[in-house]
Amino acid sequence: MTSFHHLIEIDTGAGLSVHDITRELGELVQCSGVQEGMLVVTSLHTTLALSVNENEARLLDDIRDTFLRLVPPDAAYRHNDIHLRDCPPDEPENAHAHLIAMMLGNSETLAVHQGRPVLGRWQSLLAVELDGPRRRRLAVQILGE
Repeated sequence: MTSFHHLIEIDTGAGLSVHDITRELGELVQCSGVQEGMLVVTSLHTTLALSVNENEARLLDDIRDTFLRLVPPDAAYRHNDIHLRDCPPDEPENAHAHLIAMMLGNSETLAVHQGRPVLGRWQSLLAVELDGPRRRRLAVQILGE
């Protein structure tokens, strides 16, 4: 069995932004040489989520608007009481980002078949920035034959 590990770095947009990482993952599967197996992607941040969904501009606007309506950034959150926490002075008020990340999750697993990640016709693997802009890292593990 082959095991291949790689870190992806992405620069994200401001606020809540969505970044399609499907192409990069496909290139990594090719580099790994794995033909049949699995690919696991994990966000190394508590405010960067991962999700399989459609990368369509109007849907991405709907996703952003829905999450910001469900978990508004300007609501009262105890995590945002920076003066009551032991944290750096430049710590952002980002409780909403942590809460949305918990709803979406921080990892995804995809099958690999014939040397390619398996996704449906309209599916993409999306990195969802919840507290940007930032430079983010994703761990990718590819296992198989």
